[in-house]
Order: sequence, then C-alpha cells, then structure tokens
Amino acid sequence: MDRQDQINYGGQALIEGVMMRGRRRMAVAVRDPEGEIQLRTEPLNPAIYDGPVSRIPIVRGLISLWDSLGLGMKALMWSAEVSAGEEAEEVFQGVVGWSAVLIGVGLAVGLFMVLPSVLVGLLPLSVPPFVVNLLEGLVRVIIIVGYIWAVGWVPDIKRVYAYHGAEHKTINAYEAGVPLTVESVKEFPTAHPRCGTAFLLTVAVISILVLAPFGRPSLVWRIISRIALLPVIAGLSYEFIRFSARHADAPVLRWVIRPSLALQQLTTDEPDDPMLEVAIVSLKTLLEGEPAA
Repeated sequence: MDRQDQINYGGQALIEGVMMRGRRRMAVAVRDPEGEIQLRTEPLNPAIYDGPVSRIPIVRGLISLWDSLGLGMKALMWSAEVSAGEEAEEVFQGVVGWSAVLIGVGLAVGLFMVLPSVLVGLLPLSVPPFVVNLLEGLVRVIIIVGYIWAVGWVPDIKRVYAYHGAEHKTINAYEAGVPLTVESVKEFPTAHPRCGTAFLLTVAVISILVLAPFGRPSLVWRIISRIALLPVIAGLSYEFIRFSARHADAPVLRWVIRPSLALQQLTTDEPDDPMLEVAIVSLKTLLEGEPAA
C-alpha cells in the first residue's frame, strides 16, 4: 500500500495498552489484570481530519496536535483505570480533562522552551546572536534527551516504552503489507519516522531557524518570543514530519531523520508477545471502521 494512503495512521503507547488513530476514529486496547484485552473506540472530529482545515499547512498541524493531546490524555486515563481493574466508562471529560491537558502543555512549554532560553539568556556571552540561539537549541536538545533518559528508569515507564515499541512494530508491519500476526510483527523495528519523539527533536532544531532572525533580545522578550512563536515552530515541525514520512525513502531524508530514529532507542523497548498482541488488536479494531484506502 502506498505511503501516501497511510500517512494518517499512528498511535500512542499507554499503560498496559496501545491507542491507534486513523482517518475516522481511534481505537484503544488495554490488558486488564485478568489478562483480557479491553477495547474502546471513539470517532474523530471530521472537521479536523477531513474538512477544509486539514488542507491548510501549519494550521492543520496546530489543530491536529491539540486534538491529539486531548485524545491521548483521554486514552491514557482510561488505560490507567482498566489496568488497575477499575470500572472505566466515561473518564477524563469536561473541565477536569482539559485542565489536565493545559497543565501538561504548560509544563512542557516551561521545561522545553522557556527553561533553555532562560539558562542561555543568563550567560554573559559575547558572541553573535545566531551562536546564542544555536546554544539555546543545543541546551533544549540536552534537556529533552535527559528527561527521556531519566524517566526511562522508572519501571512503569519502561513498560510504556515497550508498548511504544509494540505500537511502532505494528504500524511498520501494516505499512509493509504483511499479515498482522505476532510472529510477523515482531520482525520489524521499533523506530518509526512519524513518532512523537521525532517531533520533539524536530521542534528543537526548527526553533533555532525560526528564532535566529530575532537576534538576542532581553531576557523578558526572549521568553515572550519563545512562547509567542511556539505555534509557528510546532506547525512547521508537523509539516516537516509529514513531509519526511511521505518521502522517507529519499536518501537525503533518510540521513536527515537518522537522529530522530536514533533518539527513539530511548523511548522504545523490545515488547514481549502479549504486548504485540495488544497493539495488533488495537490496529485491527481501528481498521475495521476505517474507509478502504
């Protein structure tokens, strides 16, 4: 199947489960304490993924990313309840749900965008502005990699990383056109060019290019500019990930995305067979309700 037809298929690792998202809906599969796989499906907003906005560069990325945050947090909370053996029907709705999303976004912006700018802005450097912005980007990458590496030592997070590997293996197998069985899926790599890890690294690099023309303003304006330009940086990063995934076979792009694929070694582990089974069930459930490509 052509990569163009599959660009919207992706997923997210959860607590003892995997969420898969397609053109029309998302499917969540989570293994409960009794060993059974619990399923949940939910339709996507057609105005976001099939409407006119889906054809506007940068804008489509911002709206899609925001919607993905909400869907991902909802699926994560549902997986936490199922894996704990609790009744999980309607979770993470309304003000509570979106408040958690906003808090999560705020913490991410503070840690990955504002903090590097503050740290570099406080240094008494007498170098060209571009060098300062380059240094800020380097600090941003170090913080991202350090954070991913540190949380990976938590046992529960390591299991999520293994489900992340199962998600990628399953998507890779589907895109290769092989049968979705545990035996065939396990042969595929745990890295994928559309991974959210790749998005974080892309944001760090593109932020250097976007912020370079603004020179070296005062610390207050540095912080304001980083927050104000984050939508532009995120939108451009989305478009690059989208473009690189469509043309991943091009020699130049294979070289460009290599650091992102390497970084995924920190966010993915080799899954066991039961984890692969969960990811396969999630994708199969999703495909049952998707339009033919």
